[in-house]
Amino acid sequence: MTLRLAFMGTPAFALPTLAELIAQGHDIAAVYTQPARAAGRGQKAQPSPIEQFARDQGLSVATPQTLKSPEEQAAFAALDLDAAVVAAYGLILPQPILSAPRLGCFNVHASLLPRWRGAAPIQRAMMAGDTETGVTIMRVEAGLDTGPMLLKEVVPIGLRMTGGELHDRLSALGGSLMARALAALERGSLAETPQPDSGVTYAAKIKKEELRIDWTRSGSELDFMVRALSPAPGAWCPLGEERLRVLMAEPVAGQGVPGTLLDERLTVACGDGALRLTHVQRAGRAPMTADAFLRGAALKPGTSLG
Repeated sequence: MTLRLAFMGTPAFALPTLAELIAQGHDIAAVYTQPARAAGRGQKAQPSPIEQFARDQGLSVATPQTLKSPEEQAAFAALDLDAAVVAAYGLILPQPILSAPRLGCFNVHASLLPRWRGAAPIQRAMMAGDTETGVTIMRVEAGLDTGPMLLKEVVPIGLRMTGGELHDRLSALGGSLMARALAALERGSLAETPQPDSGVTYAAKIKKEELRIDWTRSGSELDFMVRALSPAPGAWCPLGEERLRVLMAEPVAGQGVPGTLLDERLTVACGDGALRLTHVQRAGRAPMTADAFLRGAALKPGTSLG
């Protein structure tokens, strides 16, 4: 049995879920994604990864600015859906949208709810030093990621894993887990578990000002931060008049004035311990190892990166 679905997603994280729904033979009545945004040096409008993929698959695509208008809500209801699948869509779903599908709306969320509700669960889990995270399939309600849980799977966060690597693993898991949830939904065997009141944390969107490295923090904290933000949007520190993106680093022993180089190997003093930068990127350049960077920028101990 196939389900008549709407898919609602925007970034690359959502691609495996949509691809899996297609592979499972579900009837994708419409794909909803956010409108094209200006990007790149030319600031040309670029369709979202989901829009590009959906159009390549010959699917109907809708890009409303909002779902609050009666016209958009009527158009959604007219799709006569069994269910809607949501994965990092980025728009709030009003109650008329939530109520329209026969079986409801179901979301792929990249955390072990109720921990890390909100916009940036992958980065926040890593920045907090969590040792594990995962994917939760939940029924969408009006609150922020508050709905009952249907399926959940744990993923360990590796000691040297980056945010990009964790993103890709959770993205792939989200697709397979949603497929399992829909199969159980079709059989009528999908149990729903309310989220507990304890353990709730919020994963606020990463702000631009958070990307600058604060060397007064400990080396271990900054290691979590650098890995969480790698490869994008990328943590950074000043290097003269430019910004040096730090893509990978490792906490090491050392002490000194926070933000100053302790040696000729890109070891930077922190508030507690030190951080050795191992992979960096200069503006307009490709990512490179610290050794390659230092061949073109001989920095002496005592240089400030703060």
